[in-house]
Amino acid sequence: MRQRVLSQLDGLAPVRSCADLAELRELLSSPTGLVPVDTRVDPRAGARGPVEWGGLVVDRAGHRVTWRGDPVPLTPAERELLALLIGPPLVVWSYEQLCAAALGGADTTALRSTIKRLRRRLRGLPGGPQVHTVRGVGYRLDRPPRRNDN
Repeated sequence: MRQRVLSQLDGLAPVRSCADLAELRELLSSPTGLVPVDTRVDPRAGARGPVEWGGLVVDRAGHRVTWRGDPVPLTPAERELLALLIGPPLVVWSYEQLCAAALGGADTTALRSTIKRLRRRLRGLPGGPQVHTVRGVGYRLDRPPRRNDN
């Protein structure tokens, strides 16, 4: 099981393991430890052009989202959240970063509601991305499937 998890995380980020919750807390609070959110990412610095995740394309300028060529109806807030989550770099986005960049500074309640609607729409895309919660931190997506994973 551990090897399977490590293979899925390969190339996404450094992998660290902890024996228990106390060790994890120590690691997260350590200045040299693992930081789950890439704080170097400026949420407003994302590309304005199309971003892709496997067969999903989010065209911010064109205000459209397509899955394997078929349109996916999303609200502007859902589209912007998805563009941030799938756009390079593929990182864990903090609640604060997403609220500021995608929702114009709205609170986390609005963010949770928008993520819930986005998840519902993405569930209809077979093999499409899934939004994962990183408890106490924010949200992330899996890396896109490799060409031979489809």
